[in-house]
Amino acid sequence: MSDFSVKPTLTGDRVVLRPPTEQDADAVAGILEDPEVLAFTGTPAGTPPPSLDFLRTWYGTRAAQNDRLDLALVDRASGEVVGELVLNEWDEHNRSCNFRTLIGPRGRDRGLGTEAIRLLLAHGFERLGLNRISLSVYAFNPRAIRVYEKVGFVREGVEREALLHEGRWIDALTMSVLAREWAVHRGRPGTNTLPRALPGTTPTPAS
Repeated sequence: MSDFSVKPTLTGDRVVLRPPTEQDADAVAGILEDPEVLAFTGTPAGTPPPSLDFLRTWYGTRAAQNDRLDLALVDRASGEVVGELVLNEWDEHNRSCNFRTLIGPRGRDRGLGTEAIRLLLAHGFERLGLNRISLSVYAFNPRAIRVYEKVGFVREGVEREALLHEGRWIDALTMSVLAREWAVHRGRPGTNTLPRALPGTTPTPAS
């Protein structure tokens, strides 16, 4: 498979995923102040936010990273950066990686995240040749869980009491989607999507 040195721009009907730049730091800083983002990323109360200088350096250096893919999530209607999607923790031998996303309040409840995740999964399986993309999501985030299941992620297990949030222990769910599953549903499980070959694979007829 390829590494992550090529940083694509992926365009959908309502979103664009593009390589981030240091100019995106202000938008991300605002997103990182959102209480829902802080809760669902497991950020402890009172944690100081990252400085603008740190964020500018971080996003200004993402293009040089060959072992991960960071993409800014842009709302096509407004041109505004409303979040980010990331493939990281790359296991080259086993053709697997982790997925995470961060979407601010101006990008929610309009289907932008669903479309963006499908675009990124298609790139991961059909261009990069990944076999497995996995994630972890806290159990008190049902909206995210619904979206992940909608695009084909399957629940695998539970990390019990993985987060202490406001005095309560919260479980984390482990979920994944495999290349052979993506070849059948392409991000729309439960539909009659025909199987499609992926790099290095042979399609299996749906039963």
